[in-house]
Amino acid sequence: MGKNQGPHPHPGQLHPSPGVPKSPHPTEARGAPSPRSEARSPPPAAFAVVVAIDFGTTSSGYAFSFASDPEAIHMMRKWEGGDPGVANQKTPTSLLLTPEGIFHSFGYTARDYYHDLDPEEARDWLYFEKFKMKIHSTSDLTMKTELEAVNGKKMQALEVFAHALRFFKQHAVQELKDQCPSLPERDAIRWVITVPAIWKQPAKQFMREAAYKAGLVSPENPEQLLIALEPEAASIYCRKLRLHQLIDLSCKPPANGLAPEHPIDSSFRQGEPRGGPFPPHFPHFCPPHLFPGSPGGPYGAVGVDLAFEKLLCHIFGEDFIATFKAKRPAAWVDLTIAFEARKRAAAPSRASPLNISLPFSFIDFYRKHRGQNVETALKKSNVNFVKWSSQGMLRMSAEAMGELFQPTITQIIKHIDDLLKKPEVQGIKFLFLVGGFAESAMLQRAVQAAFGLTCRVIIPQDVGLTILKGAVLFGLDPTIVRVRRSPLTYGVGVLNKFVEGKHPREKLLVKEGKNWCTDIFEKFVSVDQSVALGEVVQRSYCPARPGQRKTIINIYCCATDDVVYITDPGVRKCGTISLELEALGDGGPARARREIRASMQFGDTEIKVTAMDTRTAKTVRATIDFLSN
Repeated sequence: MGKNQGPHPHPGQLHPSPGVPKSPHPTEARGAPSPRSEARSPPPAAFAVVVAIDFGTTSSGYAFSFASDPEAIHMMRKWEGGDPGVANQKTPTSLLLTPEGIFHSFGYTARDYYHDLDPEEARDWLYFEKFKMKIHSTSDLTMKTELEAVNGKKMQALEVFAHALRFFKQHAVQELKDQCPSLPERDAIRWVITVPAIWKQPAKQFMREAAYKAGLVSPENPEQLLIALEPEAASIYCRKLRLHQLIDLSCKPPANGLAPEHPIDSSFRQGEPRGGPFPPHFPHFCPPHLFPGSPGGPYGAVGVDLAFEKLLCHIFGEDFIATFKAKRPAAWVDLTIAFEARKRAAAPSRASPLNISLPFSFIDFYRKHRGQNVETALKKSNVNFVKWSSQGMLRMSAEAMGELFQPTITQIIKHIDDLLKKPEVQGIKFLFLVGGFAESAMLQRAVQAAFGLTCRVIIPQDVGLTILKGAVLFGLDPTIVRVRRSPLTYGVGVLNKFVEGKHPREKLLVKEGKNWCTDIFEKFVSVDQSVALGEVVQRSYCPARPGQRKTIINIYCCATDDVVYITDPGVRKCGTISLELEALGDGGPARARREIRASMQFGDTEIKVTAMDTRTAKTVRATIDFLSN
């Protein structure tokens, strides 16, 4: 990590950074230690129970484990409502608020209540679904970012997420009290929330702020909440699986297209005769955090939903679908539920068509709006393999359904292919499919066809719960992942001595007779750099004025490693570190030079900072903020 780049000025000589008034460029103190690795494993937590919340795009759930019996992971199974034929270990990520914006319900209950509302009444209620991806897709995420309900009304995203998390908290705490009446209300639970690995620092911080707002934990006790990366959690769980809990797709599947119930043969055991879990250093186990950007996009089942919506727009017109969603929001939800059930029934070997019932209000609304019936629209659209059945249904042939899966599956296959070409993963023998979409027989068959000859494609039983169960294990022992790679280069802007011929003239700053070069990007950590858990980068800063109560340090980031100045293309300000300083006591000299030593950790799922006043050895309140840009 960052080495000293030649002599730095005395830290008292800080100058304001561009665009931010009186915000000093930090400068490394003379003799400040180079970033050093401290093998500080955090002490084992005193939490009685770990509750993990898997906040999914389509469905969500929670699981928990008592510290006294960590092997037993309890799944939440008692969701009200539920769909016939679907194991209801998760509930839809659907939130319903009253017209006044008060929480009404979440999950199946929210979906079914909304669906049963009178159409006129439904227009006033706020119903949110599949809202999670908005947090990643918003480039300038802040505490004020808004989400749009199905009826078009807007609400602060932070409120929406807090409502959902508060629901999970109340649900989980009640269940824990039923199981363990003596459980103390405060500080006994460690909470874990899962987020996609592609989420950047602002999105992770956003989830943490929503958890504070929901009352999961208080900002004074941040360690009580962990943010877990979804693929990392899944990999933690997969490592613990025993052979009989795995399904090998390499074996020829039966005619129904479902994964075969066939255990992995002894070649998988890598010298483990008892058929137990993988050895700790399973040679071909490649955790996903080796590739920071690897799970790069909305490649889940939601992609298939979008393809279906596109098909409806093609048949009935984009403007009609937009109007229908706004005017009949509950009926639109009804239609998406009908599609969800048929989507789950899609399989590569299926020959019979899939019928999707169109809500009566859709048929009626189309006739009134367009002056013709839906059957005519279907004929005119010339869409292959989609017909109208006399029972009021869209009849989709198996080929038509397959086409809806194709764009998403193609992206996934290309993505895995790109990863497997990387030199670091040569010799991979096993490929695990995890997460909700991995339940799809369509995806399973496609991945097996594409990669089955180069490696064994493995699916854990309960594949849709791998992330949730792994997140519980992560909460029980956060040190289980010891090394991560930094997804970006992070650093700050500093002054260095100006060197003629090396530094451009426009960067010259003359101060007290000395020549300084401004805007030099000093790296804390480089993109793709492996950072161990507990490893810290230390820098020392001196406030510009003796009586200064607050110091703001700008953090810059970049996707490449060859950055020299904070003004280089691709470099952006991504956050700030705030150091809150105590007033100097009467004891010390009024002009005493103060040195604040800040320690940053990049090896966790979130970037953390702590600081100390070296003169008094007192901790300085230090916060890091990626949301207020």
